[in-house]
Amino acid sequence: MSSPATSNDREKVVSKLPGWLRQNLKIRAAQHGIEIQTAVEQGISDWCGLASATATVDTAGADSFSTFLPPGQWEAFRQVVADRRVSLIQGLAQSIQLWLDTNPAPDVERPEVTRRIIVCNQKGGVGKTAITAGLGEALAEEPNALHAVQIAKALAKALRASDTSSEDEQASDPLEIESLPGLGLRVLLVDFDPQCHLTNQLGASPLPMNGDSLTNHMAGDPKGDLRDLVVSIDDEHFNGRLHLLPACNDAFLLDVRLSAVRAREAALERALEPLEADYDVILVDCPPSLGLSMDAASYYGRRRDGERPGQSGALIVVQAEDSSADAYDLLTSQIDDLRDDLKIEVDYLGIVVNLYDSRRGYIATSSLQGWVDIKDPRVVGLIGDRKEQKEAVRMKQPLLSYAPKSQQAIGMRALAREIA
Repeated sequence: MSSPATSNDREKVVSKLPGWLRQNLKIRAAQHGIEIQTAVEQGISDWCGLASATATVDTAGADSFSTFLPPGQWEAFRQVVADRRVSLIQGLAQSIQLWLDTNPAPDVERPEVTRRIIVCNQKGGVGKTAITAGLGEALAEEPNALHAVQIAKALAKALRASDTSSEDEQASDPLEIESLPGLGLRVLLVDFDPQCHLTNQLGASPLPMNGDSLTNHMAGDPKGDLRDLVVSIDDEHFNGRLHLLPACNDAFLLDVRLSAVRAREAALERALEPLEADYDVILVDCPPSLGLSMDAASYYGRRRDGERPGQSGALIVVQAEDSSADAYDLLTSQIDDLRDDLKIEVDYLGIVVNLYDSRRGYIATSSLQGWVDIKDPRVVGLIGDRKEQKEAVRMKQPLLSYAPKSQQAIGMRALAREIA
């Protein structure tokens, strides 16, 4: 049946479709960046142009499905269906399956050079570990499924919010979201902090002090292959794309051991470079330190020959309060000094304002405005202070598998796309 509607000079049509086929259509249309109605229109047109019907599609459990088509296409389609002696539902299912078959899922776009992102701030307690984990999870999510993402204009709207807006208005303002396919990248999370927070939060075990570790490899005293230390995180949700290099408490001694190493600023790169071919992105959760380990991390995130600006670099995590600003100045001074001393380029990928809650009043809102006013680096993420992250940590599960529809998860996906 059809009924008149005004949607770009199209008419609304209503039929039935099995749920699995409707979901496949929704995902594939999003992967190709087109509207569902455009995909259905193309499928019907191609199916009608065939000499005969295609293979029968299982339509058991079909329920209501509606879309908008060009005027006259539905009636012409009904005539072809009748001529081929198949049901209307079967004809529509074959048309959509034909479109899916001729428009396969696009390949995941992989960087030519493994991206290296150091997540840092000299101040502890700002949530670097949570951002490292959440960003890595968002980069590794399933590309053949749809996930809720905070759209860019919603982030921009939040960042434009003035400190004069009422707390109730900000608290009740709903997120504007859309459903997008996962990015499907191969991601390695490196726990570079001797406190082992990232390791513990993701349910892995810190490496034993008497065994091998990243510290040993950086100090030139490896006890095996670094690959043997890598563990996979939640294969059920990330299908083997998300890995972790756990930390060891021996990293407390890293600066002392690096002091005796030649070209110590390149020690992290020498250790991790053999792993790079296995990953699209390597995220390093840096310690709250301004020592030699931070120099090594900054050097690792430098722009390499042939690499585009903004592919690798430093992602700085802050909170909307004054002490974060002091720590930010210390960190950027150290990175800038390293750039000048070694004549290298270390790109700032942006600032993530974490654990934000406008209900905390003027300190929070005015501090947020201060971060926005910096402009370079710009604010690329605004992550709210919500209970789901704390619960995920308690449960030792990735946030995006524990609470995939939470506001924090939605914000992490937005962050991943801002720096992708």
